[in-house]
Amino acid sequence: MKQFILIATLSILSAFTLPADSSIHRFKVKSIDGSTIDFASFKGKKILVVNTASECGYTPQYEDLQKLYEQYKGKLVIVGFPANNFGSQEPGSDTEIRAFCKARFGVTFPLASKISVKGSDMAPIYKWLTSKAENGVLDATISWNFNKFLLDENGKMLAYFPSKVKPMSDDILQYLR
Repeated sequence: MKQFILIATLSILSAFTLPADSSIHRFKVKSIDGSTIDFASFKGKKILVVNTASECGYTPQYEDLQKLYEQYKGKLVIVGFPANNFGSQEPGSDTEIRAFCKARFGVTFPLASKISVKGSDMAPIYKWLTSKAENGVLDATISWNFNKFLLDENGKMLAYFPSKVKPMSDDILQYLR
């Protein structure tokens, strides 16, 4: 009888487990400098993924993203994903975007090559980030630039923050303390 109860309990619990590919660590993306960003190399650190744009009202968030990156470098990595999906606010090439971010905000955190974060050409990593069926935790709609996804040290989804949530806000910092 005990074995039956254990098997029944395990069967019920398995219905609530995360999808097999519920870690962001399975992704590799092209870096803005042409190399590869391998998310598996970030195991053991939290990851903040942000869709960015150079000509947006939220563009000054780059400054706080860099501060956050420097302050928590031992336990957090930030990956920016330039995207031109909203108001054509990221028209530049990878080379132009990289130069802008470095010169204007001193960005040293990893930047991916420009991608699409919504629509029929949405990058696979953003399909994973925005779909509960894929990430096992939440659905999210990217409605503008500077949406943020926070993942734990095992690459599992922790939280989503819309554009208006600033990188140095307590909403985000509470997960890093």
